[in-house]
Amino acid sequence: MSVRRVDPPAAIRTATILTHTHPEQTREAIGLIASIAREHGCDLYAEADELERHPSMAGTLRPASELDGAPDLCIVLGGDGTILRALRRTSGTGTPVFGFNFGTVGFLAATGRDRLDEAIRPAFEAQFEVMAMPGLSCEADVEHPIALNDISIVRQPERRVAELEIAVGGTSVGAVRCDGVVAATPAGSTGYNLANQGPIMAWGVTGYVVSFIAPHTLTARALVVAPEDVLEVRNAVGREAVDVVFDGAHETELGPGEAIEIRFFEDAARLAQPPGSSFYRRVLEKFGPLAR
Repeated sequence: MSVRRVDPPAAIRTATILTHTHPEQTREAIGLIASIAREHGCDLYAEADELERHPSMAGTLRPASELDGAPDLCIVLGGDGTILRALRRTSGTGTPVFGFNFGTVGFLAATGRDRLDEAIRPAFEAQFEVMAMPGLSCEADVEHPIALNDISIVRQPERRVAELEIAVGGTSVGAVRCDGVVAATPAGSTGYNLANQGPIMAWGVTGYVVSFIAPHTLTARALVVAPEDVLEVRNAVGREAVDVVFDGAHETELGPGEAIEIRFFEDAARLAQPPGSSFYRRVLEKFGPLAR
């Protein structure tokens, strides 16, 4: 992958665990991880919601509130949504996120759940590559105003079609009647943006893409935006409120006449991957050949 790499931690002495919403699917895996962590002298921690989800692991997982500083590693057992949640939580800390795919697509995962036994040992030995992942930021009153995949402005269910005015780099590019707008990073270009017929951007491309959800026009096209250019999305006066969604999670609303500015953030979080990972091989494995 051409994305910028950074050095992995010198040693893994502390790690946090984050899982998806099906604890019965990850309980056995946590036990295995805990056993191997002890072999490597690594203490495992978890947030309060994780401890509630896995009460039987109370003696194995220590409360994250006891952790002094950022952990050396964050281990995720889940799909892309859970990995994105981990990346947002660790944004700005330098903690690499190592994901095992317990979901469906798992585009961001380092490996699958079937390789947990063989991959977790190298993870505790810091035998992985760390990639500095870009993100998108905006000034919003939310806990983590950073998105690693995309920021979407979408019409609310059972409401009228939205009318969104778009400006890039201070220049208006028009108003579009649509169901919404998606601003996506290269990592997020294979998500909501891809479903909108937007372009796939290889990891390592510096910039982001703006695509439209169900535009009511024949001329709306996805736009690849330079990293220094700010995207402004304004909800037209007289329309209904629209939702602002970070990485698939609803965060706030944009009222009539209100605007939001979205900026490219070059080094938002750190993603751990096996040595020699290839973005194009990943696309082929997850989505199939680009042409036949």
